[in-house]
Amino acid sequence: MSTGGIDIFGLLFIPTWVAVLGLGVFAYLNSAALLVYAERRVASFIQNRVGPNRVGPFGLLQPVADVVKLLLKEDVTPAQGFKRIHAIAPMIPVITAIISVAVIPFGEGLYVTDINGGVLFILAVASLGVYGVTLAGWASNSKYSLLGGLRAAAQMISYELPMGMAVASVVLVAGSLSVVEIAASQEHLWNVFINPIGAVIFIIAAFAEANRTPFDLVEAEQELVGGFHTEYSGMKFGMFFLAEYMHVFIGSILITTFFFGSYHLPFAGYWLPELDPLVKGILDVSVFMGKVVFWCFVFIWVRWTIPRFKYNQVMKLGWGRLLPLSILNFALIALGMYAYTHWF
Repeated sequence: MSTGGIDIFGLLFIPTWVAVLGLGVFAYLNSAALLVYAERRVASFIQNRVGPNRVGPFGLLQPVADVVKLLLKEDVTPAQGFKRIHAIAPMIPVITAIISVAVIPFGEGLYVTDINGGVLFILAVASLGVYGVTLAGWASNSKYSLLGGLRAAAQMISYELPMGMAVASVVLVAGSLSVVEIAASQEHLWNVFINPIGAVIFIIAAFAEANRTPFDLVEAEQELVGGFHTEYSGMKFGMFFLAEYMHVFIGSILITTFFFGSYHLPFAGYWLPELDPLVKGILDVSVFMGKVVFWCFVFIWVRWTIPRFKYNQVMKLGWGRLLPLSILNFALIALGMYAYTHWF
């Protein structure tokens, strides 16, 4: 764990890991409100309409109005549902999303902790999120909710496999399971240039893991009346809403960290001079967040551009296309690394 100090405006010193943990959790929790506003604005631009412009200047207070509305709504629990699990289920995706901040480096030395199995930690935590959706579907005692929960479990399992293989190819290139070392290894060359097929596979799988269009089969309104959260209202529904946008934010962070250089500028190791630690820290965080914001925009862009797939198409893409391609890509990367190590 990093134990160094970070100067905050020259006024006080706090441990690096405390600062990063606080800023990371703050960013995660507020990412939902910012993304809701950004999604409405981008969607209105794509569809040539106005978007939110009534609550606050330029509609900036619309997310606040949404939260107030959810707080004031009546919290209804199905009479025949499993009440305790119905109440706990919405918390699981949010908690698992926040936990992942622990091993993400936001800059050089700016991380909460560096563990040898950081990649495995992220994959394990990400896979726990499906339990919230599945349990919500089961505890609601509704056929629509149950089908949505089962779809979520099948979809996430289907796309976790190619995602894991894509990350495994990154581990081969970096030679470490540490997320911090994977980020540091891209100082000279981003992984997307070394492993473009793995990047494409990971991006598609990240969209599927976030349950967003065109992969939002777990809440298909035309078929399931909302899916797993059909029987949710008030802030319980708000928790699922929060988790969806937090997962968009996390997916953007993981795409940036594993394939797009993390906090490094392109080919930074070849031309970027030594900088003052404070300047370097500000630059690193700015570069990292700039890339994350770009990928959040891509998530929104895709949602309002590509129509929803059919369920058989989603399963065919996962099992019949991405999984074989990810295994082949892993083998090619392994052969390439072996050749590079022994012949050059």
